[in-house]
Amino acid sequence: MRAYIDSDVLIWHLRGERKAAKLLGALRGESGHELWTGALQRAEIVFFMRPEEEQATMLLLGELRTAPVDQSVVDLGAVLYRRWHPSHGVDVHDCILAATAMQTGGCIFTLNRKHYPMPELDVTKA
Repeated sequence: MRAYIDSDVLIWHLRGERKAAKLLGALRGESGHELWTGALQRAEIVFFMRPEEEQATMLLLGELRTAPVDQSVVDLGAVLYRRWHPSHGVDVHDCILAATAMQTGGCIFTLNRKHYPMPELDVTKA
């Protein structure tokens, strides 16, 4: 199964948060999980890293595959955004990751479940 790691987990792991490190360690140790992140989550990490964070950041991201964004992901993400943004304030990044996970049968691992209110989505909160 694809385990999609949300950017919040990656950011907190890089900042030394134990809960995020524990989650990533558990996923690495479990067979059957492929570690992935979304293209926009990767962009969020890479765009805003500081020069002194580059080595650790790229090492961490090197352990994950990055899911591409294609037309069908964008279209489903837009449906999710229109449905959930007004009531829950979800953002474009989260909707694109949700659409990616829905289309591939993956599960999203996050520290903030409120970003993914979609009942049909498989989400695990650390």
